[in-house]
Amino acid sequence: MKWLVIVGALIVLASLFVARAARAGELPKVGSSAPDFNLPDQNGKLHTLQDYRGKWLVLYFYPKDDTPGCTQEACAFRDDLHQIIELGAQVVGVSVDDTNSHAEFANKYHLPFPLLADKTTETAERYGALMNLLFIKVARRYTFLIDPHGNVGKVYLSVETSRHSKQIIDDLKILTAGSKS
Repeated sequence: MKWLVIVGALIVLASLFVARAARAGELPKVGSSAPDFNLPDQNGKLHTLQDYRGKWLVLYFYPKDDTPGCTQEACAFRDDLHQIIELGAQVVGVSVDDTNSHAEFANKYHLPFPLLADKTTETAERYGALMNLLFIKVARRYTFLIDPHGNVGKVYLSVETSRHSKQIIDDLKILTAGSKS
């Protein structure tokens, strides 16, 4: 009987953990205004959504600097950045790591785009990208393509780090095709 109580308690605790980990802010919908942000990059410079008006913005959230998947994704964006810029877009990464961690990560892998430090986790929360694992908060690997008017153009909730930048390029080609006439 004691064994059943212990197993039941563990199941309840696991359910609460999963429910809490899954709970985040509401995802912005395609076509809606993208939530604003005001965050420092790895050099301490503040960035806002308004800074990117007039061009497409690839706003990608990632869990942790200098981890295998995050490094693979960041380096792919680095390697494909020229193509992304040619399509009228800028790349900006966001995690809950601090600016010092971002600076080390950017320097180590020669990342030429801003990495924003969301220490308060408010921006990740507003984008529905915050994962709260009891005492640890990390950003989910979500990406938002934001159009030149500040509206969400596309949302990526399932990202394959090795090919995500290519996917972004393909989608930007489609999304920007009508604006080049």
